[in-house]
Amino acid sequence: MTENPTGPIGPRPTRPDRLGLGEGIRWTGEALILVDILEGRLLTAPQDPAAPLETLAELPVPLGAVAPVADRPGTWIAAAGTGICLLGPDSTTTWLARPEAGARPARRMNDGTADPSGRFWAGSMAYDADEDAGSLYRVDHDGTVVRVLTDITIPNGPAFTADGRTMYLADSARGVVRRYPVDPATGTPGPPTTYLTVDDGSPDGMAVDDEGAVWMAVWGTGTVRRHLPDGTLDRTVRLPASQPAGVCLQGDVLHITTATVGLTSPGRDDGALFSVRVEVPGPPAAAYRPSAARPTGGPV
Repeated sequence: MTENPTGPIGPRPTRPDRLGLGEGIRWTGEALILVDILEGRLLTAPQDPAAPLETLAELPVPLGAVAPVADRPGTWIAAAGTGICLLGPDSTTTWLARPEAGARPARRMNDGTADPSGRFWAGSMAYDADEDAGSLYRVDHDGTVVRVLTDITIPNGPAFTADGRTMYLADSARGVVRRYPVDPATGTPGPPTTYLTVDDGSPDGMAVDDEGAVWMAVWGTGTVRRHLPDGTLDRTVRLPASQPAGVCLQGDVLHITTATVGLTSPGRDDGALFSVRVEVPGPPAAAYRPSAARPTGGPV
């Protein structure tokens, strides 16, 4: 195992922004995007690493994560509020489904991503993190939203291997990351195995690099960790922020979001966006690929 080579205080923030709950960071191949969940903001990072983040859209509901929609520039599929929607270039919102509307205890969508086959996956959780209240949903190519897993407390990820045959999903409240086999043809997950457990914090956002290793933000520890496919800890990046929440790879640059929510006295760098070079690159985020029939729904 190797430590972060940038020194004991870790990498420094690359932007002046400080986010309440910065998550869902993705490199699309063209842009670096992320969300401030509870503020409902979709953000992008300009090429100038010292420039402030720019707001692409702002919703009146929490925004957990987005993925680009293939062949529709400026359109995103989003885990937002109590369901899944399409977010257009002019910020119009078309809902595919709101499966958590009216649920008790009250729930919201959390992290999400597209898989290499072009489906979108997103988790839900109770606002108060009630045990087993969360679910994992899959959005198929025709826009159908399917609940595929239940009895999760705080789902984070998922993250997929390059072939789409393996999905990693964290249950942050339980400190466990599970590995699921997935049939790329149908999107059906099989029985899980435990990939790893975390005893000193909560596993949060994840990304898989070109060697199949998993980068994982560990909430409450000020660390991001790289685990090999067999679960062995390979590298630790230490941050001057206690709540890392999301990670992504832009080639050989690891980007990390952090949060201030829940901190009574946030430090100078809590809530910042960090970047650090790593040895093994990773692929851009996958896009959601809808079928020719446009999914239907109504405006927000």
